[in-house]
Amino acid sequence: MNSTIALLKSRFEQAFVAAFGAELAGVDPILVPASNPKFGDYQSNVAMSLTKKLGKPPRAIAEAIVQQLDVVDVCEPPTVAGPGFINLALKTSYLEAQLKAIQSDPRLGVAKIDPPKRAIVDYPSPNIAKEMHVGHLRPSVIGDCIARILDFLGYEVLRISHVGDWGTPFGMLIAYLREAFPEALTGRNDLDLGDLATFYRQAKKRFDEDEQFQEKARLSVVELQAGDEETLRAWKIVCDLSNRTNQKMFDLMGLSPLTIRGESFYNPYLAGVIQELDRLGMLVEDNGAKCVFLEGFTNKEGNPLPLIVQKSDGGYNYASTDLAAIRYRVNVDQAQRVVYPVGAEQTNHFAQIFQVGKRAGWITDDVEFVHTPLGSVLGEDGKKLKSRSGEAVRLQDLLEEAIAHARADLEARLAAEGRQESQEFIAHSAQVTGISAIKYADLSQNRTSNYIFSYDKMLALQGNTAPYMLYAYVRVQGISRKGDIDFEALGADCPVVLTEETELTLAKHLLQFDEILMAIDEDLLPNRLCQYLFELSQKFNQFYDRCPVLQAEEPLRTSRLILCDLTAKTIKLGLSLLGIPVLERM
Repeated sequence: MNSTIALLKSRFEQAFVAAFGAELAGVDPILVPASNPKFGDYQSNVAMSLTKKLGKPPRAIAEAIVQQLDVVDVCEPPTVAGPGFINLALKTSYLEAQLKAIQSDPRLGVAKIDPPKRAIVDYPSPNIAKEMHVGHLRPSVIGDCIARILDFLGYEVLRISHVGDWGTPFGMLIAYLREAFPEALTGRNDLDLGDLATFYRQAKKRFDEDEQFQEKARLSVVELQAGDEETLRAWKIVCDLSNRTNQKMFDLMGLSPLTIRGESFYNPYLAGVIQELDRLGMLVEDNGAKCVFLEGFTNKEGNPLPLIVQKSDGGYNYASTDLAAIRYRVNVDQAQRVVYPVGAEQTNHFAQIFQVGKRAGWITDDVEFVHTPLGSVLGEDGKKLKSRSGEAVRLQDLLEEAIAHARADLEARLAAEGRQESQEFIAHSAQVTGISAIKYADLSQNRTSNYIFSYDKMLALQGNTAPYMLYAYVRVQGISRKGDIDFEALGADCPVVLTEETELTLAKHLLQFDEILMAIDEDLLPNRLCQYLFELSQKFNQFYDRCPVLQAEEPLRTSRLILCDLTAKTIKLGLSLLGIPVLERM
């Protein structure tokens, strides 16, 4: 099924050509949902944009377009308003037919992109040997959501976690473990990342205070890069332990399976990157370091800023690894779109490496590399969320606290209602609700904005929250249980009949689902989907409050049951794209 807006755009293009000639083929009709229902459902102000090109008043242009606009099967007769706005109101018969067409479609009418494309989403990229903290929440949740939506839209998606598993920190950690806890490097399975994180802090303290230890750490890095077997074995033990612990966090958050491809993966390709940049004449030696001087970036003195790609001691850095990743993702992965959901503080870094990638010819017009900047999670004081000790809050603590809050809320509600539920039901509901509340609170914000973290707000049963969405879904399942309705058995030959205003409003919103996903494909803003689902839940509640369903006479009863079912399916599918499972009861 074509989306309504795509269908109307194609009709507008035909009308442009019929009215003004072939040179107007491909002109954007600037068609958007109407801001006010009194203007209909869609509105175009294309006539104003064509005034200069055609040398005619916009209203005359609009009227000429409307005369050629064949939308009789979709809309009521188009009207021209004001200086030249073209207003369109969808026909009830069109809405009824479209709803019927998606009733049994698991994709709810959302078409896949054609031809399919290969995309990489790079998230959440924690550092090995450090516990994941609140700073990893947004890349994890938003990255997973973007990957899910692109996957659903027909992209072949590779989800990559670019973990920090190489370089000086590892020399420091290995040197310290060799010295203070040699048994940690024997592959003991009773170690956890808490131990490793403690070791890391102690190693960092030694490194900062002891020059002899600094030399040992540097030697360990050299041994690691040279492939020394014993050092590599120690490094692998540290990485395996860290990855196992991180996987528990990924599982608790419900992330899709990730391909772990750390900085170490690109180590064999770093020399080739430097050689190619040198061959292209892009390298400049500056104080012994090999650099690329960037256009549009200057230092405090106003001189061109160098991006160091190989240090004076021959070592590499983040920029080297990221450039190797760009080159690999284009040449080997053959990605056509690469998305980096990373904090806004890295904006300059990505602008710099993308510039080098373009100048080197790795990033071309055929492949899109995009940094989707993320704002920060703030505490009630408006500053970055910290623990009482002043450190970044551990992600595990954040998630477990959300589950505990959700459990307390649920138990209080059950007690107030006099309901008895099993411990298994309570534990499952609390985990789904708590984790979903955290994820939804994050996703419902514009990803570029900071937001204040509040358990009370995110677990509220009213407002744009996960519990509100989950309740809307559960409400439909309650209709099924109360009326002993099998939604799957609602007859294919039963028509959809829209007679009330709230039915029409709900129907129109249901049919905008694909438009929302297409918009996210363009701008990678998942909060659009949250807002859509919130408004869908509101419109469903208004419909349900004003239109009898189980008590209605046929054919209205079955028609309204189909509306209920489509609402539940849309909420369930929409939440799944956010990485949130539904509950059948709450």
